[in-house]
Amino acid sequence: MQNGTRLAAIDLGSNSFRLEIGRVDHGQIQRAEYFKETVRLGNGLDSARNLTHEAMQRGWDALARFGERLAGFERAQVRAVATQTLREARNREEFLLRARTVLGFGIDVIPGREEARLIYQGVAHLLPRNEVADSERRLVVDIGGRSTEMIIGSGLQAQTTESYRVGSVAWSMKHFPDGQFSASAFRVAEIAAKAVMDDALNNYTRDQWDTAYGASGTIGAVGDLVAAAGGRAGVITRADLDWLLDRLLKAGSAERLRLDGLREDRKPVIGGGLAVLRALFDLLSIDEMRVAQGALRHGVLYELLERDDGVADLRDSTVARLAHRFDADEAQARRVGDAAAALFVQLVPEASGGASASRAGRALRKLRWAAQLHEIGMHISHSDYHKHGAYILDNVDVPGFAVNETHALSQLVLGHRGKLRKVEASMADETFAAQLLALRLAVILCHARRDPEADALAVELSGARGFAVRARQDWAERYPQSAHLLREEVLAWQKTSWMLALHLD
Repeated sequence: MQNGTRLAAIDLGSNSFRLEIGRVDHGQIQRAEYFKETVRLGNGLDSARNLTHEAMQRGWDALARFGERLAGFERAQVRAVATQTLREARNREEFLLRARTVLGFGIDVIPGREEARLIYQGVAHLLPRNEVADSERRLVVDIGGRSTEMIIGSGLQAQTTESYRVGSVAWSMKHFPDGQFSASAFRVAEIAAKAVMDDALNNYTRDQWDTAYGASGTIGAVGDLVAAAGGRAGVITRADLDWLLDRLLKAGSAERLRLDGLREDRKPVIGGGLAVLRALFDLLSIDEMRVAQGALRHGVLYELLERDDGVADLRDSTVARLAHRFDADEAQARRVGDAAAALFVQLVPEASGGASASRAGRALRKLRWAAQLHEIGMHISHSDYHKHGAYILDNVDVPGFAVNETHALSQLVLGHRGKLRKVEASMADETFAAQLLALRLAVILCHARRDPEADALAVELSGARGFAVRARQDWAERYPQSAHLLREEVLAWQKTSWMLALHLD
């Protein structure tokens, strides 16, 4: 990306929504603007894990304001990510449908470990870069509204990532109802937090890291309180946590709490956040923690920069590792991928350049990923392997991918063979239908696990919701089984809202 290019990251957190706009400057991103809205989306989850309409409306209103500020941005310059509350919410699609419209851009719901990886990227990019710093083993912690992420890494590379369902909003609602503070409530809250995070004892032991860093949210707020009270700026110690607990207990409630540096929007969640932070200090034997400037949104910005054309995309290596992990036939994946790409370009000519900045280019790239992964289910069983592959993609943690991205891949893998009714909802999207047809035809052409003839098939759009496939008569005679499978394919599409016509010339 050229110097001066604007990039924007939106973090739909459980407590706050944040918009960070930066400008590219010689491979770095300099802040241009920053906006924060206290939405408390996490407070709006009811006992059935559905978001209330009031909570959704607060979110939509905030995103509408962000959307107004982002007018004129291209899609490749913006990424919005949603975290734990929308991972949990049963009615998240209701919220996201309108949220994407008012924002004007897509919104990715990211898995917990992917959130942790992006947090580390944000922290690491904003720390000093030198030989000593790059060799430092870091523990990075981010206590959010409904989840806490822990990462061990060095340099720009996260090595161990995890996400735990414990956070300042959730713990405040559960253990400090009506904002009331007591010593017994804090004891129970800390014990409960340790119970959730106790497996961190195995992966985040004190001998595995040199320096502890805290990112964003609760830890940033506690750091501000400590500094305002005369403590070391940018550092939190056990003594600082004891001091803060004493102040909360003396106040007795969030409403009566008066502390320099404490914002009004942080008061309702400070109790739960402090309980989780104290539990972490005990659990991981932390003596002091440095307050980091980087956060999730900064990791998203640098990920946007790295996904620019000509820069390696983490998702490419992730797909390759996943295919290798499940022992997929690499040669067959290449055959199917090449054939599917050639067919898709016939249907969507603007994809021919392959530029990831265009919608068609991104669709082509995702089609190639689906081809690489279409046989991973065979590692479980040859019978219904497409269903096993789809299940894997819907449930595996894959660095670089959002939940909705892996689900889209799972639907292509699920639909690449057999009846089409199972993916009919996804077929309402014309791009998905074109991807799916290209993949299914490619699998037919490569069914004998050999390279198909070049230009064996020609495909084109036919009418509003139809496709036409043309094959030479002499080809059909040389490959009668492939021709038979093509005729069967026509019958399969007749049971959908799309039509497929086959012409043998």
